[in-house]
Amino acid sequence: MPRVKAPSAASLSVWLSEQRALVENGLERSLAPKDARCAAVHDSMRYTLLLPGKRLRAILVLATGEMLRQERARLLPAACMVEMIHASSLILDDLPCMDGATLRRGKPVNHLVYGEATAVLASVALLMRALEIPGLEAASGRWEPQVAAEVGRRLSAAVGSEGLIAGQIVDLASVGKSLEFDALEYIHSHKTGDLFIAAAEAGGVLAGARPRELESLHRYAKNLGLAFQIGDDLLDATGTPETTGKDTGLDRGKTTFVTFAGQSGAQRLIGELLDAARGALAPLGERAEMLHALAEHLRHRTR
Repeated sequence: MPRVKAPSAASLSVWLSEQRALVENGLERSLAPKDARCAAVHDSMRYTLLLPGKRLRAILVLATGEMLRQERARLLPAACMVEMIHASSLILDDLPCMDGATLRRGKPVNHLVYGEATAVLASVALLMRALEIPGLEAASGRWEPQVAAEVGRRLSAAVGSEGLIAGQIVDLASVGKSLEFDALEYIHSHKTGDLFIAAAEAGGVLAGARPRELESLHRYAKNLGLAFQIGDDLLDATGTPETTGKDTGLDRGKTTFVTFAGQSGAQRLIGELLDAARGALAPLGERAEMLHALAEHLRHRTR
């Protein structure tokens, strides 16, 4: 394990709050002005996108880029892009044909507020708006064309039919079935991990990371994302809507890491994955201080 001095819990909390505020201010400015004729879909887009959240994926973009001494202004559009993609996926996840959820971040889910049809359109619109961002940044001269293309490619792949969607379709097909460990890892690494990886890599690409640095970020984010998803499994099994801000017990009938390994086994696996994530940062040295701290922050999360 690399010996990197971690910031105090108080300083980490301040840093996370600052990063979240930066992202949320960027998101406020990022959506196109409302057209009165399609106000409902814009309201629906903003509803889920702007619900208070951890912004962990967006923070990964900022943290990896800033570690490599890139300015926030260059990184923020990619951080907003990641949050739009994530919000789009949450709207779909919560639909009756998917998880059938009722709560998200302590509020009614999108389709219960705006209706299923508008929610689906809002999800697609958020995804399309996200995928506009690299082109807009390149056209303005703020991102080099090859950098814009690479950021767009990595994030598009993360959400596509061999990324998040692959994990989701296999997850849906697994209800009522007993899964082996490899199948469970496949679901979680695609459904959650791929967007973590693309977020970390986007920050690296925008900062001109070398191949070895990108490989370290890839391995870090892969382990971090899987640990985060196993944490979600634990919260679904042990938490309450009051503590988590969302429905619990939705994984009944599915094989999860908790049903596979038990609560203590799942917690142990989270620790091993976070240790592996931190180990992947060794080539980056003390520059990776905040990425180490972010991994530690997830070790005992409660929501």
